[in-house]
Amino acid sequence: MVSLKMKLVASLVLPLFATGCVSTGYSAKTAGFSDASAKSAEATGKQTVWVQNRQQAEETRQRVKALMARKSIDVETAVQVALLNNKGLQAAYADLGDSAADAWQTQLSVLPTVSVGLSGIGTPGLEAYRVLEGTIAANILALATYDRDIKLAETRFRQAQLNAAVETVSLAAETRRAWINAVSAWENVTYLNQAKVAADAASELATKIGEAGSMPKADQAREHVFYAELTGETAKARLAAKLAKEELVRLMGLSGSDIEFQIPNRLPSLPKALAKRDDIEAEAIHKRMDLQVARLELSATAQSYKLTDATRLVTDIELVGTLEQEREREDGKIRRSISKTAGLEFTIPIFDSGQARMRKGELAYMRAANQLAEKAVNVRSEARSAYMAYRSTYDIARHYRNSVLPLRTAIEEQSMMTYNGMITSTFELIADSREKIDSTLLAVNAKRDFWLAEANLAPVLYGGSTGSAAAEGGAAPAEEAESAGH
Repeated sequence: MVSLKMKLVASLVLPLFATGCVSTGYSAKTAGFSDASAKSAEATGKQTVWVQNRQQAEETRQRVKALMARKSIDVETAVQVALLNNKGLQAAYADLGDSAADAWQTQLSVLPTVSVGLSGIGTPGLEAYRVLEGTIAANILALATYDRDIKLAETRFRQAQLNAAVETVSLAAETRRAWINAVSAWENVTYLNQAKVAADAASELATKIGEAGSMPKADQAREHVFYAELTGETAKARLAAKLAKEELVRLMGLSGSDIEFQIPNRLPSLPKALAKRDDIEAEAIHKRMDLQVARLELSATAQSYKLTDATRLVTDIELVGTLEQEREREDGKIRRSISKTAGLEFTIPIFDSGQARMRKGELAYMRAANQLAEKAVNVRSEARSAYMAYRSTYDIARHYRNSVLPLRTAIEEQSMMTYNGMITSTFELIADSREKIDSTLLAVNAKRDFWLAEANLAPVLYGGSTGSAAAEGGAAPAEEAESAGH
């Protein structure tokens, strides 16, 4: 029986053990990362790394240092630094490693249990021991469900790969939005500073005219309060710009002297034409990685349900073989007797027919199916909304650039001409300049909203955080914004 048992274990377990040691890729330290990196690169156009030792950490640090050595950090550089340097992303990659380790462990889960024992140690007249007993046991149920366990582990591993790619795309999109918001905020500061100069001039002029007795105190107060309010608004704008830059710093994973980088004071101009995305719904359904994760979840739930069905009546089966050698001294000679046994041990849950576990499996499957259906509906809607925002914000920004600002400029130029001809008063000229500043700020915010909508196209097509369609502008005060950057 022992011989039979050993042959059974050898035929069932050893091939599996050899497969787990030789052919599996789960044991690699970066198991699955190349696929996840390739998927995220398709969406972001950027490289990412999984840092696991000091040498890799130093190489990455040098790459980041070289990128940050540039005079002004553009959006593409900011995104690349974030993907290399953000420690939260590295923590997310550890989840991929956990999944690979789980799959690796699943491949090794059917190894037999071997035990050896001695009794009667020190028995008078016998050397060393009286009884030697050896036992070898293998879980038959684990062997029977091995293929299903491996498929389930593989499904979970594929989910982990996709989730790692989604985390990468999300970080890239968040960094891009943070850069846009920060630059837009500093652009607002620049124009508010210009408005403050005009308001300061009007306030001083009102004071001088009032001293000459040619301007009522109420009109003087209006000019003074406008300047005071604008000073406060500029201070708020400068604070908002500094906070927006700090958000960018956090996403890029920077600290210490590395945060002393500069960003432009002006957003890029609008593109001449929009990208054609007429089939954006179908494209999103095909490419969205979070939707693929939901599909795999449905598959994994189905696989778990089959495992539950296969094991619902018997929860544990073990085939056990024992070999016992007993030694006795008789007539001055040591006689040995060997006994061999084999048995099947199993547990039957008498009061548990498995129906409750089956019901839970059915409900889990229905839950996953409905979540997948909901996700598909949402993906289509998100794709339509993102493209709608992309096109509409472009039209709005162009309207301010091509219609509103030229009209405001023409009004200001005409006011200057009539002012030089002694037709327009100083205060009318200043009022026209104020209104042009207001329109300029609206144009800046419209341009910001377009670039935010453009930044949302990648996550809506590939999965990941889309943030808000438009962010509040921001601003902040005091001295004039430096033209070189912030």
